Amino acid sequence: MPPNRRASGIVAAVTHPVRLLPLTFLSGIVIGAGLLMLPASRAAGDEPLVMPALFTSSSAVTITGLATVDTATFWTPFGQTVILLLVQIGGFGIMTLATVLALLVGGRLGLRTSLIAQADLHAGSLGEVRPLLRRVAVTMLGFESVLAVVLTIRFRIMYFDDLPTAAWHGVFHGVMAFNNAGFALNSDSLVSYAGDAWLILPISVVVFAGALGFPVLAELFSEWRHPVTWTMHTRLTVWGSLLLLGVGAAAFVVVEWANPGTLEGMSTWSKLVTGVEGGVMPRSGGFNSFDWGAVRPETLGLGTVLMFIGGGSASTAGGIKVTTFLLLAYVILAEVRGDSDVVVGKRSIGNQTLRQALTIALLAVMFVAVSTLAVLALTDLTADVVLFECTSAFATVGLSTGITPGLPPGAQLVLMALMFVGRVGTVTAASALALRSRPRRYHLPEERPIIG
Repeated sequence: MPPNRRASGIVAAVTHPVRLLPLTFLSGIVIGAGLLMLPASRAAGDEPLVMPALFTSSSAVTITGLATVDTATFWTPFGQTVILLLVQIGGFGIMTLATVLALLVGGRLGLRTSLIAQADLHAGSLGEVRPLLRRVAVTMLGFESVLAVVLTIRFRIMYFDDLPTAAWHGVFHGVMAFNNAGFALNSDSLVSYAGDAWLILPISVVVFAGALGFPVLAELFSEWRHPVTWTMHTRLTVWGSLLLLGVGAAAFVVVEWANPGTLEGMSTWSKLVTGVEGGVMPRSGGFNSFDWGAVRPETLGLGTVLMFIGGGSASTAGGIKVTTFLLLAYVILAEVRGDSDVVVGKRSIGNQTLRQALTIALLAVMFVAVSTLAVLALTDLTADVVLFECTSAFATVGLSTGITPGLPPGAQLVLMALMFVGRVGTVTAASALALRSRPRRYHLPEERPIIG
């Protein structure tokens, strides 16, 4: 093969949209770490800087929120601003942001740029990319701005004496909430505001909205009065998310009601407010107004399950996604009933969609299980807290039982890899390693092994 053709082939393979997406996120993590290592980003201290900067950048770009250092004291206001920008870029999608810039500069989208944005946003066709990008930007800034105003007013009235400090806290937490990133400007996250409905509930509402996904929000804005006209994806995401919210909040309140480490000392109203938070945040929010290290084992297990399921597709949430979880539930239901087709409402689900859902779920199980075993081998921690931490990293949630700062560097690298894979997506990560599919031109004889 001529050198020029070989070089062109290498460039084409590297810049393929499926492979370019994770490479761009990786570049963002490296650039973010470099910015956080600047003297202006770091408060005074003698602690090592490379691993905290790299871990924080990975957590910010992947909109997770796990941290090995205290965001409020370790980083200067400049460093906190860098974290905010990395979260905003990660939530919007680095390639999506590049597409918007291309629109502003050139007024049009190139084919390759459209393909990259389509892969990141899960748009159905190239024609949907341009209007979807505008809706994403307007929706994101709208939710963040409204929440920032609400939080600023509450911070100013109840917690801070000056407006600039209240506004900075309002803007920072507003961006973190919609992007489902758990970074906070308090060393204890939201524990100082536990039971404050004017803070906890607005943050929970915006976290929930961000976890629905941009396609769902766009459809709800136009068709919220006519649920019968919603697409299957919107119905599964909305009703599934509400079901998980209700189950999670109710179970949390019941189990933790008399737990002295969480809810026991609160008023009934504060317990209910915290219960809503307990149902919302494990699905990718990452904020906490109570100590997850003090919850009962049942709550820790429920939180792990909710984190693994995650939020909606094409959203700022992580996990295997609600639609994947519900489709697999319908597969089980169809198999138990003996139905040949998997039917949701009045629509059947194709085999390709079901195989994709099964692949995502099994890859997720593999990543979390292998990483949990790796961290267990590197530490003396118990399996339940390690599984919780690894699931939180993979699902880009950011909740922690408090073990992440004390993990050895090897275990922290494992969590960084989990955050990266969880943000890019299990299927995208796998596809980036095997871009070429080889269609089989023949069909082999079938044979059925014994199952079960």
